[in-house]
Amino acid sequence: MKKFKFMSALLVAMLMAFLVVGCSNDASTNSGDGNNSGKKAKGGKVNVGIVLPTKDEPRWVQDEIRFHNALKDSEYTTEILFSQGSSAKEKENVETLLNKGIDVLIIAPHDGPAAGAAVEAAKKDGVTVIAYDRLITDTKGIDYYVTFDSVAVGEAQGQYLIDHVGEGKGTPLYLYAGAASDNNAFLFFEGAWKVLQPKIADGTFAIANSSVAEGLKDKAELSRDELGKILGQVTTNWDANEAKNKAQTHLTAAKADFKGEVVVLAPNDGTSRAIADVFASDPDISKYVITGQDAEKASIQYIIDGKQSMTVFKDVRALVADAMGMAVDILDGKTPETTGFYDNGSIEVPAKQTDVIVVEQKNVKSELIDSDYYKESEFTGL
Repeated sequence: MKKFKFMSALLVAMLMAFLVVGCSNDASTNSGDGNNSGKKAKGGKVNVGIVLPTKDEPRWVQDEIRFHNALKDSEYTTEILFSQGSSAKEKENVETLLNKGIDVLIIAPHDGPAAGAAVEAAKKDGVTVIAYDRLITDTKGIDYYVTFDSVAVGEAQGQYLIDHVGEGKGTPLYLYAGAASDNNAFLFFEGAWKVLQPKIADGTFAIANSSVAEGLKDKAELSRDELGKILGQVTTNWDANEAKNKAQTHLTAAKADFKGEVVVLAPNDGTSRAIADVFASDPDISKYVITGQDAEKASIQYIIDGKQSMTVFKDVRALVADAMGMAVDILDGKTPETTGFYDNGSIEVPAKQTDVIVVEQKNVKSELIDSDYYKESEFTGL
């Protein structure tokens, strides 16, 4: 009898120890990979999962830091994963976050259409999906879109070239675009074309490097298919090396009429610097005006040094704040504020838009230094 009582007591003690260890393990669960911010949710659950396209561009690394900071004083937790330019990795990242019990998914897709399957899986799990900066197309699997006005970015780039073109007619215009897999690349180019086309049609600009665009120069509005054909000729895939190689090929093939003083539509800062370096090294290019976007630190130095003409400043602090504010509203059971809608090919997606600002030499300090986006000590020549 004593032996039975002893064994019973021992079994009870072992069971209690097991339960304590199990509870301890559950309580210590974190969001993984050191990418946590905010307090731990009950049971160690991750509240907001964030998937960004790559760590190879400064823009997304900056976003990672700001997303961490956005929830650091919150009761909610987040985990950030990078897809490194792979739609398969992107889908895997979403699945990883779903397994950790997220309530909200914020995703900047590598490939807009390809991301549809990943977000549809999230929707089936009852997760609210926010497309961040880039629209996910051809799916009903997203709830909201947080973005800069991408058409306005292209319009600002195109208008800058118009405002800085030289006298006379026939100024060579070199066109470059982002990745055809990114819906934003279409929107940027659509905006630029909207303001550039009248000046192309009247002969102010002469298209130097796209036979498709030249054939469409009299069309004020282009279809998605027509835009896609132009992008097929001038895409950089958001890759600086590809942009450099394309620019070298175009200048090598260019006749004398397409040299001298030129203007260049470059889609973002990384490609702008690469293209600018090529144009600056060609002895037959006497002057170039070139666009950009994202206000990357390296490009701000290029602007100060006169190597890049402008950038479209998209204050990611505001975009991150909008995205995280929307996520917190959802977690708190509130309806997020929106300012418009975007057609993604399947549904009209409610969107929150953030304004953009043109930055050039004369306003670098007022827009980027005085606003504490960058420190003056990070640059030379200011």
